[in-house]
Amino acid sequence: MLNPQPPAEQKGRAVAAEHYCADSENGDHVDDPSARVLTRLIASLDLAGNTFVVIQPDTDDPPWFTSAVLLDSLTYEVERHDHRTGEHNKTHTTNPAAIAGDLTAWMTSR
Repeated sequence: MLNPQPPAEQKGRAVAAEHYCADSENGDHVDDPSARVLTRLIASLDLAGNTFVVIQPDTDDPPWFTSAVLLDSLTYEVERHDHRTGEHNKTHTTNPAAIAGDLTAWMTSR
């Protein structure tokens, strides 16, 4: 049996969920962001008014959220918080693509 190739929009590994959104401090809003889009949003953070991006389910009372905050020109603080399980952790890292991949995997497991 042949395995068909996924459509082009699925190659970016969109998060498998009902509906998520990513919002940055400068007003950028993306529905159902893929890891590639999250990488771009995180890499475009700056210290002049666009210091964070938050990703969470698009509901009135989201059960969890993730965020990436630019602390200085090279370091990001990454936060994951699941209100249902009590999981809450913060890490510091420097690679936007690694952050996006990690957050995508974490969100998929929710």
